[in-house]
Amino acid sequence: MSELKPKISVFWFRRDLRLQDNAGLYQALKHEKNVLPLFIFDVDILDKLADKKDARVTFIHQTLSELKSALKALGSDIIIKYGKPLEVWKEILNTYQVTAVYTNHDYETYAIERDAAVSNLLDHHNIAFKTFKDHIIFEKSEVVKDDGKPYTVFTPYKKKWLSKLLENGQDVRNSYYLKPFPTEKYFDHFYKTDIDLAFISLEEMGFESSDIIIPPQTVSQSIIAHYDQKRDFPAIQGTSRLGIHFRFGTISIREKALKAATLNQTFLSELIWRDFYAQILYHFPHVQKGSFRPEYDQIQWRNNETEFKAWCEGKTGYPIVDAGMRELKTTGHMHNRVRMITASFLTKHLLIDWRWGEAWFAEKLLDFDLASNNGGWQWAAGSGTDAAPYFRIFSPDAQTDRFDKQKIYIKKWVPEYGTFSYIKPIVDHKMARERCLETYKKALAK
Repeated sequence: MSELKPKISVFWFRRDLRLQDNAGLYQALKHEKNVLPLFIFDVDILDKLADKKDARVTFIHQTLSELKSALKALGSDIIIKYGKPLEVWKEILNTYQVTAVYTNHDYETYAIERDAAVSNLLDHHNIAFKTFKDHIIFEKSEVVKDDGKPYTVFTPYKKKWLSKLLENGQDVRNSYYLKPFPTEKYFDHFYKTDIDLAFISLEEMGFESSDIIIPPQTVSQSIIAHYDQKRDFPAIQGTSRLGIHFRFGTISIREKALKAATLNQTFLSELIWRDFYAQILYHFPHVQKGSFRPEYDQIQWRNNETEFKAWCEGKTGYPIVDAGMRELKTTGHMHNRVRMITASFLTKHLLIDWRWGEAWFAEKLLDFDLASNNGGWQWAAGSGTDAAPYFRIFSPDAQTDRFDKQKIYIKKWVPEYGTFSYIKPIVDHKMARERCLETYKKALAK
């Protein structure tokens, strides 16, 4: 009966939700005919989301709607399914005669296990499963030490990264690694269909539409050009806010890295940090559950639930911390400098396990990325690669004086600041600092 099934190749969208400059999609369209895209709303992921108005799910759903419209204009469509990936693939194999499957790499442990299971299923049916690098510039072991071992310190990694980027010459515009994939050359290889394939609604998946505003995909050249001068001041628009688009691949990392390389080296460094943390996750997967430096797992965290709740709600009595936490809860975004301040406060001032904070950010951040979020939290706690030494404890007041001296950011998010209704600090800075130093020193002495 296979001759009655439509004969297709499949491109599986995951964190690469765009048609242009998409590595795996380009390879599928170039080498196959009748390419039909697929996206799976994975219940193994969605079932863990407590907020049924999660803005990221709404964003994915809206982006898929736009992709569907673009594909319909090309005479094609996209399969959109809701369920467990392996079960969805079994359904697809029963519906279509699949000749090959293409997708882009994902480096998280769950994704690796998921892809291995799907690959085994496809292999059982003699179907090739081909994956490609797309959402970072250099992956896995592409940038390693001369002895082949992975870097665990950022600065030498960055130096090697840059040298590899320019290995074919000194003009970054000629870098092989930043060249776009011209998918549009092969758009006529999409599977043609007049049938309007079903598109599951948010409500059918148990979600509601979020009213959180998603930052635009584009950012002015001025912001990138002056990134190094303005990025640390939360009251001004000095950062790109492109994180969610990098996370879900609605923009090309190659395009943005090329622009960064020509406009601002500090912004380029932030993109290199993405690659660095991704290769750390690949080489040292234990960081997902424990400290990169195992000795830091000996720290006796206080884990006071009342204080953790106060931190989550932005009610610590430290204005810069509270402003950041309220911004996060309201918008799904938190300024980069303030992320460091709030993370340091939780781990150092309150002595609450960095994994608690990591999980809260994972739940709330629009741009949540496991590798980068984990790396940032371990940096703040002192337990990670290239981490801040444990005795570096940010003073919220000093950080405020330096980066929000006029209290513009604070007053925006903590309107009761300066009035009698603003709460008292839940912990004394001097006492907390001494307690932190003593606790860390005791744990690391073992």
